[in-house]
Amino acid sequence: MRARYLQLHYKTAEKLLQLQKGAEKAGQYRVAKRMHAVLLNHDGKASGDIADILKAPRSKVSLWLSNYEQYGYESFLEGHRSGRPSGLTEQQKMELADIVDSGPVAYGFSTGIWTAIMIGQIIQNEFGIEYEARHVRRILCDLNFSVQRPKRLLANANPALQNKWVRYTYPNIKKKPKI
Repeated sequence: MRARYLQLHYKTAEKLLQLQKGAEKAGQYRVAKRMHAVLLNHDGKASGDIADILKAPRSKVSLWLSNYEQYGYESFLEGHRSGRPSGLTEQQKMELADIVDSGPVAYGFSTGIWTAIMIGQIIQNEFGIEYEARHVRRILCDLNFSVQRPKRLLANANPALQNKWVRYTYPNIKKKPKI
């Protein structure tokens, strides 16, 4: 079997090198790796050698080269990657939204504020699916619920006394850098 070598016009090779550097700066390392493979092949390296240099399977390098021959620059672009399918169905998400809307007291909790951990327990109890608190927040965001953070205000505070404390007392007890 004969090795495949791409013959690029010198301006095309320069443009490809600039695009590769731009992709690396933008964090698109997979795209930059494909461009690097084409440039290495243009420099006379076989797909096996390129695979060793880029630490990629030889079959992928051959695929990248043939795709470049067939489609040009479009072959470098990333397609949409859907990721892992959701564990909750749309119906289950709607049920969860109803539970969250009714509030934690209606569900049987003693507090009036939802936490991601509490909602994770509900998902596990109701639907048998276990999620981390971080992912529960993503699900809630998808359901158009927003994070509410409490304000740090003292209910019965005197603003004049607070101002006096911040201006005079706090600077005296605050740690100072040693010179």
